[in-house]
Amino acid sequence: MMLARAAENLYWMARYLERAENTARLINSTTHVLLDLPLGATFGWANLIEVAGLDERFQQLYVEADTDRPSPPSEEAIMRFLIEDSRNPSSIFSCVQYARENTRTLREMLPAEMWERINSLYLYVRDNAAGACRSRRERYMVLNHIIEQRHAIVGLVSGTMAHDTAYQIIKLGRNVERADMTTRILDLNSAVEFPKDGVLHEALMERIWMSTLNSLSAYQTYRQLISMHVCSRDVIDFLLHDMRFPRSVEHCLCEIESCAKLLPKSKQLQQLTAQLRHKIAQHHTSELDALALHEYLDHLQAELGEIHNALTQQYFHAYQDSATVHASTQAEIEFAQQ
Repeated sequence: MMLARAAENLYWMARYLERAENTARLINSTTHVLLDLPLGATFGWANLIEVAGLDERFQQLYVEADTDRPSPPSEEAIMRFLIEDSRNPSSIFSCVQYARENTRTLREMLPAEMWERINSLYLYVRDNAAGACRSRRERYMVLNHIIEQRHAIVGLVSGTMAHDTAYQIIKLGRNVERADMTTRILDLNSAVEFPKDGVLHEALMERIWMSTLNSLSAYQTYRQLISMHVCSRDVIDFLLHDMRFPRSVEHCLCEIESCAKLLPKSKQLQQLTAQLRHKIAQHHTSELDALALHEYLDHLQAELGEIHNALTQQYFHAYQDSATVHASTQAEIEFAQQ
């Protein structure tokens, strides 16, 4: 039997690490989109803050409240907020720091090398975050290194850890966060407004969807499984529905459902996951315009939030009374609501 506190720490450790990696992917994807945009297209770094669900927190920390017409936030300010700002619980630095702290308290339950790898990742982010905020070239290298280190940690967990209850909890956290961030990366494209030129629009959309696939390490898999030609309809369908790709929303939900079946008292969690899978399967995204797609992805994020709430209530909060609060509960509440 696992303590609820230990299960909660494992779950959040997995979510923190997954969000750190996916925030790096989201930033890289936005960079590629901006490089591909022509004159007349409307998109900016502020759109990234909105897609990530962090616009209110950013406004509180970075925008002057007493100015009537504040200037758009700078790229460097947004990068500081997303990469190194410890006041933002979803920044890469905060996520890695929280994951490190949770790992430290669970060292007896995790592979021996886990602490060393996460601590090494923390030290790397701490030492390189500032440079990544100032230079696009350095940022690309730093973010890719974070993604690579995260892959090594996932491989360590999958390849050396007993596939017991602790492992299932880690998989739950990883896949809840991964499904949510896949929808957010998809949502980036709905924020782009192009010049009204049919031929140019089609060519640009192909480039942007290629950037989306690359940001999820999905481009080669898409070409192998779907088509050599990249079009929005096929990419959206692939990233939402294709069970063969491990970052698709459908695959993540299947993983959540399979983990839940191995846990006690998980009937509600299984039902919510199965219902969402059914809704996604029945929804034809090929018929949606950009605004409708944005609203649909927002709905998916809300449904994933319900799955998180059910999981939290069933396994983590039952042991807490009103006077007992986990040390990082407030940060975790803000993190989950974004």
